[in-house]
Amino acid sequence: MSLTSFIEESRYNPLDVVERVAAAHHWSFERTGDDEITIVVGGRWTDYHISFTWMHGIEALHLACAFDFRVPERRRAEIQQLISFINEQLWVGHFDLWVADGMVMYRHALVLAGGMEVSSLQCEALLTAALEACERYFPGFQFVVWAGKSAREALDATMFETSGQA
Repeated sequence: MSLTSFIEESRYNPLDVVERVAAAHHWSFERTGDDEITIVVGGRWTDYHISFTWMHGIEALHLACAFDFRVPERRRAEIQQLISFINEQLWVGHFDLWVADGMVMYRHALVLAGGMEVSSLQCEALLTAALEACERYFPGFQFVVWAGKSAREALDATMFETSGQA
């Protein structure tokens, strides 16, 4: 690789695309550095704090979506079980429980190896997957923590589909 191509490669930053997507949706965002942007998106249940991180070393665009929800120590085992059940349902991305602070988070990454560039559509797809998963399963986390339900009961409640109208 010539020095010129290295300089050109290093100028590309996929977070510029993410920033344009956030601005187009009129979402509040903050660029905390060259390798991270945080977006706040209002959902039905809560606000979602989405962090995109450009990981140069592995050429991956990482998405982490958190919500203001802390799991008390006494309910963490049941939440871990619920997360396991939920992750079996997901085709892309996954939920994690950050044990140190009891925070539930959805995570996903897009590998852009070999100098691939991310498109707005890919960024939209990452965001859509994160928001849909969080919106769908947020009540399940609440059922476990606040209503004392089991992981299976919470999953069944979130998977329940209604048809028709009353």
